[in-house]
Formats: sequence, structure tokens, C-alpha cells
Amino acid sequence: MTTTLASLVIDCADPTALARFYAGLTGWRVTGDDGYAALEGGPVPIGFQRIDGYRGPGWPAGGKHAHLDFTVTDVETAVKELMALGATVPDVQPGGDDWTVVLDPEGHPFCLMAASS
Repeated sequence: MTTTLASLVIDCADPTALARFYAGLTGWRVTGDDGYAALEGGPVPIGFQRIDGYRGPGWPAGGKHAHLDFTVTDVETAVKELMALGATVPDVQPGGDDWTVVLDPEGHPFCLMAASS
């Protein structure tokens, strides 16, 4: 069997707003509408689908989680820029100096790591 990952889809309350947030991080383009938006321009598109009554995962609460990892040139600068776009940085940071956990505006955790030179 040959399989190719076609996309990664994230449940959310506001697909367009969340896609725009991640576009600010990635520089990818936003497509779609209020029910489903996507980021295109990277190796795998990231989709955002509206779920009525959606509630974020509540990091670091127990339960099932999935998250994205991103490398950036400067983690501290990226965190500041993302906070200006609506991200928050939780107190719980299990990565030490290796990565920083950030929450998007709907509470999905993702990690930022310094890109290797």
C-alpha cells in the first residue's frame, strides 16, 4: 500500500480566524470559507473545520492531545509576534530550553523550536 498524507485538519470554532493566525506564523495563504478554511503553501495543507460548540483542549489538562511543531529562527521574537496575533504562553513548559509551548487563540497547543543553523 502506498499512502500520502493529503492534509491535517484541526477542529475549531472559527476556521477563518484560526487559519489567519497560523498564516501569520507560516506565511502560507488562506483559502476556504467560514465552515472550512485551509493553509496552503507548505509541504502538507493544514485545514480548519468548524465544530459547533467547540472548546479548546485545555492545555495541560489530561486527555488526548495532538499538536504541531514549528521551527523558527528566533523563538523569543516569534513568541512576541504570535502573542500580538492572539497567542498565549502557558505557565507549564515541559521542554526546558528545547522548545516553547504556545497556545493559539482557541487554545490548541503547538511548539516552537529554534531552527538548526
